[in-house]
Amino acid sequence: MPPPTPPRTRRPMAERLVVLGGARSGKSAVAEALVAAAPHVVYLATGAAGDAELDERVDAHRARRPSGWTTVETRDLVAGIHRSSPGSAILIDALGPWVADRMTAHGLWAARGVEVAPLGEQGRAAAAAVLAEAEAFWDVAAAHPGGPVVLVADESGLGLTPADPSSRRWLDLVGGILQHVAARADRVLFTVAGRPLDLPAPAVGDQEPTSSGADLAVHGDRMVPAGALDFAVNVHGDGPPPHVRRALRDALDDVGRYPDASAARAVAAARHGRTPEQTLVVAGAAEAFRLLTGALRVRRAAIVRPCFTEPESALRVAGVPVIPVLRDPDRDWALDPTAVPEDADLVVLGNPNNPTGTLDDPQRVAALCRPGRITVVDEAFADFVEDPAASLAGRDDLPGLVVVRSITKLWAVPGARAGYLLAPPGLVRRLAAAQQPWPVSGPALAALEVCCEDEAHRLEVAREVAAQRAHLAAALARLPGVRLWPSAANFLLLRVPDGLAIDAALRRRGVAVRPSTFPSLSSDHLRVTVRGADRQRVLVEALAAALAETRHRPAADRPAEPATGTKGPRE
Repeated sequence: MPPPTPPRTRRPMAERLVVLGGARSGKSAVAEALVAAAPHVVYLATGAAGDAELDERVDAHRARRPSGWTTVETRDLVAGIHRSSPGSAILIDALGPWVADRMTAHGLWAARGVEVAPLGEQGRAAAAAVLAEAEAFWDVAAAHPGGPVVLVADESGLGLTPADPSSRRWLDLVGGILQHVAARADRVLFTVAGRPLDLPAPAVGDQEPTSSGADLAVHGDRMVPAGALDFAVNVHGDGPPPHVRRALRDALDDVGRYPDASAARAVAAARHGRTPEQTLVVAGAAEAFRLLTGALRVRRAAIVRPCFTEPESALRVAGVPVIPVLRDPDRDWALDPTAVPEDADLVVLGNPNNPTGTLDDPQRVAALCRPGRITVVDEAFADFVEDPAASLAGRDDLPGLVVVRSITKLWAVPGARAGYLLAPPGLVRRLAAAQQPWPVSGPALAALEVCCEDEAHRLEVAREVAAQRAHLAAALARLPGVRLWPSAANFLLLRVPDGLAIDAALRRRGVAVRPSTFPSLSSDHLRVTVRGADRQRVLVEALAAALAETRHRPAADRPAEPATGTKGPRE
């Protein structure tokens, strides 16, 4: 048996474990041993007996469990986890019956006698809905105030491909969900003959699957069809202002020489009252995240979600275990510093946050900093906030603080790839040593110098965007079925009914928005960029039409609503 996970007196985020194995491998007994030391255990049984032999198996499982455990037979795992008492461990046994039940709820079982049953568009939407439900219960498991939360699952990749289409669908769903939950679990154990083996962290290059089937490398620039009105890319305007264009053109005269970053570094440091020794020029914020994860020896990283996906992508490429810390939509997605695990030695968050637009109080963010921990604050959208006091860029008194800045968004130069980070001098030297020679081009350095000295233009754009954002928010709030949240950035996050259908309907009308491929954010969320009044009017009219079209679709064309209490097979 594996060593049990010791009880915790306080853990804001539950540790999530996956125990997998073949049929009769002993995986349930292994999972039970993992929670044996907890003061209280809630056992969520997802299957139902269907014959005498299964009845006997269920009875054997019950007899093996301690009498003090609470057993709940349910397929509604979100509700089951929510109702579990704080401080309890949760054992979910098992994934396979739950998937079978969700296939019933979403009409995914093939008709009797059918030998080949392609999913089609409606079936793919139903399968995506099942994956989204799995993501939902796994996210809720992370937020459980106790733990661990242990999921028992059949390993789907060891047998032959089944001959019948329904079994193939079940196997595809189990395999896809298992990859997803395992990628986000704190620990994964594979059981063979009753003996558990700890599986290593994901290999370099692995990416976490999302409920929409996309990966962490998908960004808004790949979501705008030719000719569409762009509300997906969160870059201000239609290109850099004239004075930045001039700086880029003039810098071409020097491309015959190797770039020297010292001037840009000094200007970026002076902008925030810092020294060049505390400043490192980088090829955009994305390079900063790769440098941090590559140069540091991180044991456990906490990512405040939903968020820009590049930091998490960099961590997973480096094989670092990632612990999601969830923002609460009912608190306007505000940061809760107490939800960050005490043992996280790297914490990453955005401020203002992408995709929610949330601007957290800098003192709440500062509360995350402590000796022995690196706290990375992505301030790519901070230039849209008029008050510089909302930023931590000028703070050099907080241990382990790294602030990442970019000129991409407000000055509209995503092709230049220019930014910088501010950190303690020793960490800056360590990261600089990990950079390739001449990492930022001469034109990008020239643009960085101009933008860092361009406070008047920054304030003008910040005020203009704030006014446009207020008009757009007011218009969207009047649409039935739309929920939106306050934002300090140049975009708004919306929740709509049937986000996949709304996104498709908008595209048919020539409007591109940013659908959610963000982990911990469902497909019913859309991000829209603040544009000028005329373009925003087109967006609002198109969204109103899309909402009406979706409401009037025949019920048979809509994805099935989640159901609870239906019966399905048990392992």
